[in-house]
Amino acid sequence: MSSSQSAPFARTAVIGVVGAGTMGVGVAQSFAEAGHPVTVVDPSDEALGDGECRLRQGLRAARLLRRPAPPAPMAEVAARVRWEQKPAQLGDAALVVECGPERIPVKEQILAEVDRVCGAHAVIASCTSAIPVATLAAGTGRPDRVIGTHFMNPAHLKDAVEVIRGPRTSDATLETVVTLLEGCGKRAHVVGDAPGFVSNRVLMPMVNDAAARVQEGTADAETVDTIFTDCFGHAMGPLRTADLIGLDTVLDSLLVLRETTGDARYEPCALLRDLVARGHRGRKSGRGFHVYETR
Repeated sequence: MSSSQSAPFARTAVIGVVGAGTMGVGVAQSFAEAGHPVTVVDPSDEALGDGECRLRQGLRAARLLRRPAPPAPMAEVAARVRWEQKPAQLGDAALVVECGPERIPVKEQILAEVDRVCGAHAVIASCTSAIPVATLAAGTGRPDRVIGTHFMNPAHLKDAVEVIRGPRTSDATLETVVTLLEGCGKRAHVVGDAPGFVSNRVLMPMVNDAAARVQEGTADAETVDTIFTDCFGHAMGPLRTADLIGLDTVLDSLLVLRETTGDARYEPCALLRDLVARGHRGRKSGRGFHVYETR
């Protein structure tokens, strides 16, 4: 990519984030800490207020857990993030990262609106967990500038991002996104387009099977996870991993995989459905397969 092409994506490029949930705020923090002005858009006043609170918590966590700690003062980083309700405020963004719920119609609607309000140079990235990029790009007028950026949770503390190149994603778009992620201190692992990509095509059936073992009484959740950490050396078992992701997101991802692949392995087990229905969504709600302390 020539310097004239890459100029809009300099360190001071405006980054847009759609969604003030846990993932959206973590993505916003990642770019703000790298020096970018960030505009977070969410139609809900409550979500925006919670988002500002989560940003402050995330900034504190980054200073406690990262070595070395981020150099910029927390107030300076927080001041780089603007909170808005209307997508029209994303008009000056060079990159917009969509962090909406993992449902095809919802993400298609968000991407269509972002496509409408953003300048012709803007890149649209979906923080999708399972939906093929080709499906999302088809509803925009810029499929060459649409890409998948599957951030891991918590986004502000995880150094790796699964980057999904759609069948029409251009070389320039891929290079731009990889460069921006590297500027945030993140490693981009580029994969081809398919339902669930690599991470969740493999992880989601494992989580579903682990939940089914608990459901049928073979073992409790603690034992299932301990087998993975003690016997296989995993840093975290599949059910604690699911709690960290969010059981609602896991359920949505499984439903997308079931729809897009036709594979019955992705049919969510009854225990997972029941936990989500009762509001037990994992760490963010204080309870999932395990129970967590909440503030």
